[in-house]
Amino acid sequence: MRRLLKWAGLPVGIAILIVVVLHDGAADVLHILGHAGPALLWLVPFHALPLLLDAQAWRLLLDGGAPLGFLWWSATVREAVSRLLPAAGIGGEIVGIRFACWKMPEPSRVSASVIIEVMVTIAVQYAFSALGLVLILVSTHHPDALRTIGLSLLLSLPLPVIAVVLLRRGGIFRAIERWASHLLGDAHPVLAGVDGAQLDADIDALLRRGGLLLRAFLWQLAGYVLGAFETWWALRVLGFPVSVGGALAIEALTQAVRHAAFMVPAGLGVQEAAVVMLAQIFGVDRETALSLALVKRMREVVFGCLALVSWQVAELVRGRRRAARQTPALVPSVVPLAGQPAPAAVPAAVPSASAARAARSADERRDAG
Repeated sequence: MRRLLKWAGLPVGIAILIVVVLHDGAADVLHILGHAGPALLWLVPFHALPLLLDAQAWRLLLDGGAPLGFLWWSATVREAVSRLLPAAGIGGEIVGIRFACWKMPEPSRVSASVIIEVMVTIAVQYAFSALGLVLILVSTHHPDALRTIGLSLLLSLPLPVIAVVLLRRGGIFRAIERWASHLLGDAHPVLAGVDGAQLDADIDALLRRGGLLLRAFLWQLAGYVLGAFETWWALRVLGFPVSVGGALAIEALTQAVRHAAFMVPAGLGVQEAAVVMLAQIFGVDRETALSLALVKRMREVVFGCLALVSWQVAELVRGRRRAARQTPALVPSVVPLAGQPAPAAVPAAVPSASAARAARSADERRDAG
């Protein structure tokens, strides 16, 4: 259902984007972007810094079980999958679990860390959005324009609270495992390697570490605040600088609107409309505000595409290494006599999977007898 909503929201987002661009004048926007020049390209590598802080928060939840550089790369791909690919909203998290298991072959611990990280991220988003609301109310006189955003945040607050309560009570994933086993059967491939009870225990262990959760929260919040530099720098290059507080407010409430419109893939159109509305509150003209929105989208697409390409390269390299390890060793078929050339090597015999299963079955029957 969620995937259907995303596909249904795609034409809506495209329509909003077209209306915003046509309303504000595409020619004026292109002129502003052309005048800013290549300086805007610095936003692409800069985005690596906020993600580095996010990766540090994840590393804390993994108890340092994976290198920070590797987790940073994983975070770039996770973000790209979640924002650019029209998949289910949890696509990036699934990819992150897969990557972390390359370094930590403990699926339960890794999954628990990602689940708790998502909950921490939700808390950070609410805190960051509240900061944005306060900054706009203090800096401007547009309370009516923010009433809808604030009301939406309040109405959606019970959902994460309920999720935290369910996780804190425990047993939710064990119950899901039992339900899936009853529905699909114990031998179904989907259930291979699933241990709901262990996952519940790992989640509970993380939830009991309040200091750890607070540190992860602060690292993520620092990443969000640092990410607002993108808005501050872009507006300065576009010729319409705003204060640091203004940039924080624009970034915070743009993120809030985008997450609220989860049914629109990548927030297409919705993010642009939010940026234009919020930037105008701080006195930015419509053409420059739309230029800012398009610059942010450009950075997202370029950075995300680079991350997705790196993912495919990593999968290719990993696949080749695995194939090389699985290649059977070559051994001589006979021992050569003195003075004779060595015979051609032949692959060593490797027992088949069926033979191995048959041998195990025979051993079990013999033990039972």
